[in-house]
Amino acid sequence: MDYRNDSFDLLRQFLTYHETIRGHSRRTVDEYYLDLRNFFRYIKIIRGLAPRSAELDEVSISDVDLPLIRSIRLTDVYEYLSYLKRDRVRNQQSRTKEQGLGAASLARKTASIRSFYKFLTSKVHLLDENPVQDLDAPKQLKGLPRYLTLEESVRLLGSVSGADAARDYCILTLFLNCGMRISELVGINFSDIREDSIRILGKGNKERVVYLNDACVTAINRYLDERKLVAAVDKNALFLSNRRRRMSTDAVHHMVKKRLLQAGLDSTQYSAHKLRHTAATLMLKNGVDVRTLQELLGHEHLNTTEIYTHVDSDNLRTAARANPLSKIKPKD
Repeated sequence: MDYRNDSFDLLRQFLTYHETIRGHSRRTVDEYYLDLRNFFRYIKIIRGLAPRSAELDEVSISDVDLPLIRSIRLTDVYEYLSYLKRDRVRNQQSRTKEQGLGAASLARKTASIRSFYKFLTSKVHLLDENPVQDLDAPKQLKGLPRYLTLEESVRLLGSVSGADAARDYCILTLFLNCGMRISELVGINFSDIREDSIRILGKGNKERVVYLNDACVTAINRYLDERKLVAAVDKNALFLSNRRRRMSTDAVHHMVKKRLLQAGLDSTQYSAHKLRHTAATLMLKNGVDVRTLQELLGHEHLNTTEIYTHVDSDNLRTAARANPLSKIKPKD
């Protein structure tokens, strides 16, 4: 996404700061841009700087200047959040056009606005006071994550057959044993694989090492026997689509849903991310401590207030072996 097309100088500086100094991924930077672009589009409409009849998505923010930014008050932000919760269409591409964003989306947009004004106040010192310093994030109701039981996990692995079985079994095994994010899995290269570990590039471009148990090593080696015979377009990508290119996240999502159905499981209730929850739950239930699991999953915080805790590699190896699925091997 090229945010130079419809932006303003201070917003570009903010985005560059997060991408270069903070080391945030391009995807995160794009989300900051979209959140702030919509916010200032809304501000222009309610301030009469754009026609009241204008659609939010049609308003340009290229003329937003410091006086307008400085004029923002907490009440403006709360009115904007109220609009998002009541009237904003959740998904512009959806046929149903459901209105009203959820708490998680509102919390992210709140964080983007707070981060922007903190940058202007404490980094480039263009504001003497931060007008949104006391901005509260919307309360989020946290439900228990949905996950597969051990028996359902074994059933899922045992049902993999047919075309691409070795690849799909390997992917499912890594999800269920290592708790990888889908973006981490599709990004794996040949050069990332070691004898009993994989180098993972996680959120915020932070690297970590994920140790492999016997089930993962066996599944990877079995898949590699087939993968090495493919004349891949992306030669370094580990997981390939049928077009011999690196698998996309959408392709992996589709594959997981297909394999869940094949196993007789409800594909509407489970996803690749739910397999990550499954791995975490199974390891916790089998003696892995929370702080070890924190590093294994690549979480920066245990919760919103707890600081990231480092644990040694021996504990991470133990965590990999502690997953009860580590002994499940593919059928001959």
